[in-house]
Amino acid sequence: MFARIGSRLAAIAVVVFIALGVARPALADDVPVAVAANFTEPVKAIAAAFTARTGHHVTLSFGSSGQFYTQITQGAPFQVLLSADAERPQRLEREGLGVPGSRFSYAIGQLVLYSKTPGLADGAGVLKSGRFAKLAIADPSAAPYGVAAIQTMTRLGVYAALQPKIVKGSSITQTFQFVDSGAAELGFVALSQVIDQPGGSRWLVPAALHAPIDQQAILLFAGQKKPAARAFLQFLKSPEALAIIKRYGYEVR
Repeated sequence: MFARIGSRLAAIAVVVFIALGVARPALADDVPVAVAANFTEPVKAIAAAFTARTGHHVTLSFGSSGQFYTQITQGAPFQVLLSADAERPQRLEREGLGVPGSRFSYAIGQLVLYSKTPGLADGAGVLKSGRFAKLAIADPSAAPYGVAAIQTMTRLGVYAALQPKIVKGSSITQTFQFVDSGAAELGFVALSQVIDQPGGSRWLVPAALHAPIDQQAILLFAGQKKPAARAFLQFLKSPEALAIIKRYGYEVR
């Protein structure tokens, strides 16, 4: 009799835990995720929330989308890619390295002209005046924010004149470091990188001046049979994750 009562209590306890949403996987897994550098701070917060919810651990690697594409084609064991563009996830899907149907836009990036000098990044005027020695951008061959920077300068009619002043970072992180260290007076960076920066000056580049920075995620072949990797991508669409993404200045679809 007591054995039957104990069994019933145990079953009730399991139901209660599931109802409260605190059940954890029997075996926590690790999810290696390649993340475009502009998304560094948001994804740290998202990964922490995901781990708290599921018990799974997320190993984050940061760099340019172009560098990650090359590494993945050479066999890097990432299970998820959070790219800063749509092109590379699309290519990985076509090439059989990304799982068909798993690709989606997780954020629309915002380009900012930033300076540590108050009043300097006052809009298109500073670019037309050229009253600075160095302008930092991310390498456009590897980083979509660099492409957007060049499109912006081209549409403003200043690219040819500013080319001698341009210094290129290997990623948007290095681009920000150029400006933060004073190596460049101005730089085109991601809004997420400066949204909490005190002082300085910034100009949010109008969306009409460059193609949308459509940042897409994809489940990679290495994560195809990994429930934790699929769960992480699903969590990226959750209200909790979307609130974090918007908090850092991104738009979401």
